[in-house]
Amino acid sequence: MIYLILYILALVAANLLVSVFGPWFSIINAFVLIGLDLTLRDKIHDQWDGKNLTIKMLGLILVAGGISYLLNPATGQIALASVCAFCLAMGFDSYVYQKLKSKSWFVRANGSNVAGAAVDSIAFPTIAFGGLMFEIVAMQFAAKVVGGYLWTKVIK
Repeated sequence: MIYLILYILALVAANLLVSVFGPWFSIINAFVLIGLDLTLRDKIHDQWDGKNLTIKMLGLILVAGGISYLLNPATGQIALASVCAFCLAMGFDSYVYQKLKSKSWFVRANGSNVAGAAVDSIAFPTIAFGGLMFEIVAMQFAAKVVGGYLWTKVIK
């Protein structure tokens, strides 16, 4: 249950913070909060595997987007971008995680984090800020991968 609460709180905090501080803050969010969410998604994946995983994960993402919007309606575009990006990233992350099923959790989590980070790093800023921002995409990707790696060390 703690993973679910942390997952939602981290997504909501990331949405609200980037809404207040703008695109540059998404890099800090990527390192601290999205790296955490990508890693928590893998823990939740193990808990829910075979138990409507996709529907439940989609529900978590929608709840986080809804809470973000309710707390600050000005986050509407950010919340929408977050939901879309995380849904896309979830698919790629989940696919890679399953492909690495025979590996250790550490390898599965970090391998899938790379896939999820790549998709999320392209989709989120493009939807949230209305265009492809190459520097933001590259910095977000690196921050998510490194942040996710550090979170796998903490969570494991």
